[in-house]
Amino acid sequence: MAAPVPLRLDFDAAALRALAKRSHDPDQTRRLLALSAIYAGGSRSEAAALGGVGLQTVRDWVLAFNADGPEGLIGGKAPGARSRLNADLRAALKALVEQGPMPAAHGMVRWRLVDLAQILFQDHDVSVSEQTLSRVLRSMGYRKLSARPRHHA
Repeated sequence: MAAPVPLRLDFDAAALRALAKRSHDPDQTRRLLALSAIYAGGSRSEAAALGGVGLQTVRDWVLAFNADGPEGLIGGKAPGARSRLNADLRAALKALVEQGPMPAAHGMVRWRLVDLAQILFQDHDVSVSEQTLSRVLRSMGYRKLSARPRHHA
């Protein structure tokens, strides 16, 4: 079995418990307390049980702590999926919106989100929902236009 990754020497168990007491992030507190158990002479298995995780996760915590200190134990937000509309597709979408539809060719006088999504799928083979397309257009500085409702009479 491989030797465990050693912890930094500039902290000790009491310092980590004090940091855990002042921390406002519950995940960081749990990780700091688990690492303080290792500093206090406990095994990695005991630290894993204290943190409610496996040994590999404790090893990851040790690596993050060694690299960035206590700040490395703060859990960040997951990055999420990459955008389907890269810079080239956004430029093409911007050109399409700026040009506007041709009534003879497109059969309409104003773009709808469903029409733009369909054109993106036909021309660039990218499927984008209307909600996502609306969010992208809004971030590009465009606003949704809606006609003022009229009474039928």
